[in-house]
Amino acid sequence: MDASRVAIVTGAGTGIGRAAAAALSRDGWHTVYVGRRGALLEEAIAAAGQTPGEALAFPVDVTDPAAVDDLFEQVAVRFGRVDLLFNNAGMFSKTQTIDETPVDLWKAVVEVNLTGAFLCARAAFRQMRRQTPIGGRIINNGSISAHAPRPGSAPYTATKHAITGLTRTLALDGRPFNIACGQIDIGNALTDMAAPMADGVPQADGRIAPEAVMDVDNVARSVLHMANLPLNANVLFMTVMATKMPFVGRG
Repeated sequence: MDASRVAIVTGAGTGIGRAAAAALSRDGWHTVYVGRRGALLEEAIAAAGQTPGEALAFPVDVTDPAAVDDLFEQVAVRFGRVDLLFNNAGMFSKTQTIDETPVDLWKAVVEVNLTGAFLCARAAFRQMRRQTPIGGRIINNGSISAHAPRPGSAPYTATKHAITGLTRTLALDGRPFNIACGQIDIGNALTDMAAPMADGVPQADGRIAPEAVMDVDNVARSVLHMANLPLNANVLFMTVMATKMPFVGRG
């Protein structure tokens, strides 16, 4: 078995997950790229180029309990352990007030953003507490929406507030097993999904206005910093955001 560290990144085919997975691979981690679409995962691995860490594409629906359990079991068989889970997979929903939000949409967002994160954290925790040496790290993608909502975002904001509760509980429950858990709250990283922010998005006062954005590589470097800490140290919460986005104060 290679002694290198092993990371699993969900939602790794695009955006933040793709950037974080590439950063881990380039840093020497064996990195498992997880997402629903295998072709996008392979593209992400190719874009990362030659890396000292092995990169694997593993198509998985994170809302499927059996598939998630199988993922972690196969990774443990191949590498002997799991050292890091970046719990990043998620989905947005259309901007609309709660009375306009279909129940099926609510359920879909909760299933991916919250249940998917729970299932992956559950499988990671199970593996980390039984491996030798014991322990590992879970990093949850919380979002600025874990602190303050955007207009018309009830499903997304509710799930991201719930992720904070999951993070705190995992950080507590992981102590006896040397499992650290932290949360990264990201604001306006420029990905394909966030591109409309530069053109104009709804504001709290009813205006449509452009917002400042930042390069997604800033997020990748932040995840890498959290991941590389020794297990006796933990970033419980980190906020990394475009400096001038409307979050601090009354913006």
